[in-house]
Amino acid sequence: MSVNNSNVPEQRSFIEPLKDVIEQAKRGDQQAMHRLYVLYAKAMLNTAYRILNHPEDAEDVLQEAFINVFSRLSQYNYQSTFGAWVKRIVINKSIDALKKKHQNVFLTEASAAGEEMGSAFSSEDTDDLDQKLNLLYKALHALPDGYRTVFSLYMLEGYDHNEISEILKIEVSTSISQLSRAKKKIISLTQNFQHHG
Repeated sequence: MSVNNSNVPEQRSFIEPLKDVIEQAKRGDQQAMHRLYVLYAKAMLNTAYRILNHPEDAEDVLQEAFINVFSRLSQYNYQSTFGAWVKRIVINKSIDALKKKHQNVFLTEASAAGEEMGSAFSSEDTDDLDQKLNLLYKALHALPDGYRTVFSLYMLEGYDHNEISEILKIEVSTSISQLSRAKKKIISLTQNFQHHG
């Protein structure tokens, strides 16, 4: 049994009943499809939102993704967790939505390695953790789409650069440089927000 790190509800106690629900959904059972939607919608909405940075767009992508999930359910073969399979569809739909919205989302030039994220806050910083997290959240949402997408996939979703290059259809070096640039930009933005409110 593989360990699921995708933050979806597939703990050990759900594995067998989940398989039954999936099989029922494959046979067209609407209640089973609804159960799958309820189990995964919130986590997948969060994934779409982290990529798209717009709640309405994320909701639209979520709906499109689940339509796709249910139309392709017969293709699901249990080689990965169901959550990972759904997440891949959501990520692909999110990327497609970004590409439609902005033709040139992804930047291609390599850059020097970025500073570590921790340097965004000085050791003398006495602000509380909530304020720091708020600054980080604000900076993340101010990033250009390409940076935010790579940063979210790497730092928040746990994908490595090889996986990101496959998902986004970019070079590994581009993923690395965009992550580096995203980190530098977040550091700059958080420092700017600290000094200028």
